[in-house]
Amino acid sequence: MTLKTSPLDNRHRALGAKMAPFGGWEMPIQYPTGTLAEHRACRTDAAVFDVSHLGTVRVTGPDAFDRLQAALTNDLSKIGPGRTQYTHLLDPDDASVVDDIIVWWVAEERFDVMPNASNTARVLAAIGGEDVTATRAVLAVQGPGARERLATVSPEAAAVRRRAVAEVDVLGHTCVVAGTGYTGEDGVEIAVPVAGAARVWDAILAAGVTPAGLGARDTLRLEAGLPLHGHELGPGITPLQAGLEAVVAWGKGGFLGHDALLAERERGVSRRLRGLEVEGRRPPRADCPVLLDGEQVGVVTSGNISPMLGRGIALAFLRPDIEPGDEVVVDIRGTRAPARVVTPPFYRSGG
Repeated sequence: MTLKTSPLDNRHRALGAKMAPFGGWEMPIQYPTGTLAEHRACRTDAAVFDVSHLGTVRVTGPDAFDRLQAALTNDLSKIGPGRTQYTHLLDPDDASVVDDIIVWWVAEERFDVMPNASNTARVLAAIGGEDVTATRAVLAVQGPGARERLATVSPEAAAVRRRAVAEVDVLGHTCVVAGTGYTGEDGVEIAVPVAGAARVWDAILAAGVTPAGLGARDTLRLEAGLPLHGHELGPGITPLQAGLEAVVAWGKGGFLGHDALLAERERGVSRRLRGLEVEGRRPPRADCPVLLDGEQVGVVTSGNISPMLGRGIALAFLRPDIEPGDEVVVDIRGTRAPARVVTPPFYRSGG
């Protein structure tokens, strides 16, 4: 299969980025400074991630609102134009999460629906609309210093508040800017027309923002306790199991997978996503068994060493009776590491 490339592919290669396949795209995993330095830059100042591999499905017209309401779990009537919302698309048969999505409600009859890279076609099939992914790059500028540094490039983009979305001018290009991200830090994501992508990227770097790859984006989202499709969400995993019932609007009149999800709520979940703080510096990894009194009670879905905390952290599906505060053991390739069950996030911005 031929991998897609970002409009900024040549910029990443010129910076010496390590490139790797991700969701059908070839994307930068890290730059020569390394994932740890990129992660810390985002936590302490500002980093920019090329996330052009994310999809954009544009749904427009007088029936756009109703189409999305009928398909997705959350309730768009809670927000309005100029706002964003996190939501799920479920499998109608078993209520597993086909994709987790951010909806950018750009204008009264225009929604930019942002699926994960590998799920764009499935989301398009479910909600209709137009796949406009190839028309833009998406730059995520994140960190406690992100807005201050971005303001030297585009004050209008830097001023888009958290969970808002607006069309603004950035260096002469009309961009869609949303106060969203996947790092646990403040910041914005900027959809830039392909023709302006390189100029905007160069200007953001010139403002002192550190380029960061998808490796740091993953350790950042793990510290923040955010799910990753294919690990904490996906086939066989429902919002209830993932602890994300907050994105399910039971009273809005239905959505794809409503009846199957309601049946699970009534019978109770068979497992629940929890956080684990692991003793020592051996990184827990996906598929590591979780034990209680020698019996397997769960499995790790994502794990690593937290760069900010200096210890192992993990997300894991555990037996539903296991609660935060309980002590368990993670089998890390034959080494048994004690761990404590916690409620994420593991790290909050500002300490």
